[in-house]
Amino acid sequence: MVSTKQTGFGLALLLIGCLAFGATEVELEHAGNDVTDINSLQRGARNFMNYCSGCHSAKYVRFNTLGRGLDLTEAQMLDNLMFNADKTFETIRSNMTAEDAARWFGQAPPDMSLLARSRTTDYIYNFLKGFYVDPDSPTGVDNRVLAGTSMPHVLWELQGFQTAVFTEDAHGSHVFSHFEPLTEGSMSPGEFDNFVRDTVNFLQYISEPISSTRRELGVWVLLFLGLFWIIASMLKKQIWKDVS
Repeated sequence: MVSTKQTGFGLALLLIGCLAFGATEVELEHAGNDVTDINSLQRGARNFMNYCSGCHSAKYVRFNTLGRGLDLTEAQMLDNLMFNADKTFETIRSNMTAEDAARWFGQAPPDMSLLARSRTTDYIYNFLKGFYVDPDSPTGVDNRVLAGTSMPHVLWELQGFQTAVFTEDAHGSHVFSHFEPLTEGSMSPGEFDNFVRDTVNFLQYISEPISSTRRELGVWVLLFLGLFWIIASMLKKQIWKDVS
């Protein structure tokens, strides 16, 4: 697994506003992630640790759990993931202190352990792709999924900047139409989509690491119940065949 340079700022305030709002009313593109894709999960873990862990924790996730689930050795985790941890039994901690978070942002960025379950992968996928230039915003950007977000576009070097085109509906409201590129990023649009998808995939995985095992076990349980039903039906017929 290839490590990228860890950013100091990270994904600052990622979805802080999301935690205070209900589901978005905008149309969301399907994330299309697959938690059974180990390679995608490994890339997503790299993305999270390099771009998110500077500000966000995942306090319910231990590195040794990631190692087992993502087929990573202890050496690979030490070299590529464990930037601020020494032992594999430690959880993913943010590099940001509570005091710094309160001074810079007013509150600590949210823990990411269960974000995919509370906000859905489609929401996160569209949020990370949805930043556009807005001169009236304090950060210089806004987001089509969460208007007025206080999060800056920390992935601008990868995606580049884009503008949003809005149309006016019959009621006079401005409705999002599409994005138009403004500056190029270091990634092509397809590469950036895959980058975000891998990151979302990882967030879904850590929200329930045993989901794949649970589904596999569920299949065997259903097969057992089906076989048991057949045997029970045959036994019932045998016992009651002489009773009229």
